Amino acid sequence: MSGIYLGCDLGGTKLLVVAYDENFKVLGRARKKTKGHEGAEAGLKRIGDTILEAVEHANAKPEDIQVVGIGCPGPLELDRGFVREAPNLGWKNVPMRDVLQERFKRPVFVANDVDLGVYGEWRFGAGKQERCVVGMFPGTGIGGGCVYEGKIFRGKVTSCMEVGHIPIMPEGPLDGAHNPGSLEALASRLRIAAEAAQAAYRGQAPFLRKKAGTDISDIRSGVLAQSIADGDKAVELIVKQAAEHMGLGIVTLIHLLAPDIVVMGGGLVEAMPKLIVDTAAKCVSQRVLPSYKGTFKIVAAELGDDAGVMGAAAWARAQHETQP
Repeated sequence: MSGIYLGCDLGGTKLLVVAYDENFKVLGRARKKTKGHEGAEAGLKRIGDTILEAVEHANAKPEDIQVVGIGCPGPLELDRGFVREAPNLGWKNVPMRDVLQERFKRPVFVANDVDLGVYGEWRFGAGKQERCVVGMFPGTGIGGGCVYEGKIFRGKVTSCMEVGHIPIMPEGPLDGAHNPGSLEALASRLRIAAEAAQAAYRGQAPFLRKKAGTDISDIRSGVLAQSIADGDKAVELIVKQAAEHMGLGIVTLIHLLAPDIVVMGGGLVEAMPKLIVDTAAKCVSQRVLPSYKGTFKIVAAELGDDAGVMGAAAWARAQHETQP
């Protein structure tokens, strides 16, 4: 075996690790649920243990690892592989790269999870080889990313494109960073689930109440999609309103970056691609400046859960091979 390339995605409520060969053929994978606010030390151990499971599933050994790429939510110091803040995990100032390099004795590269999802779609999926690809991935929060001329768009020190924290509604509900009225506070899956739970409690979403009750932890993306398919109009309206807010965020991104492709991804979009993408695109069409119309497309991601892990493995390999 010439070696394996590992991609890890720590976004949302899942931890996914996939082992690839040099041609990015899947050799093995492992998945665990993340445990919010379990602490960074326990979280890093969980990542390392899941890496070992994926390596074992690939019938390989830890010494076969060539490089590890990890996508983590929140602002990061990229050159240090340092998690500055991941509000939905409860992490601050975590030396992720150093801890995992010490454990595996192999190069580890850390980037924002949505950046790597967009990189995966640019390299292998819906935005393949376009000049500028922007991504919006709604989940527990709302992540954003951009690949510009083959490179992840970033600040000098830290990751950027924190589109979930774009202010949309002054004095609106709080997001995970305690900022009012942000895109994340208005349109994340967590927000949608909370509003859907209230609709179920009021008797406005009978199919949802029968399927999942009123506990937001049980109202997942697939459950929301099934509720709408079964006829819960109140839930459909909640999702549409969230998608319209996503559209407002996309308008801002188009005016700033003039992308060729806007990719919408994540489990929520995967469960309801037409409803969310079409609704957001309609909002964008109504609000974007006329000179930008016809210069971009808004599409659903093609790679599903594998966007982040494929992007992580490919980006980490590219970084490693270009190091002096």
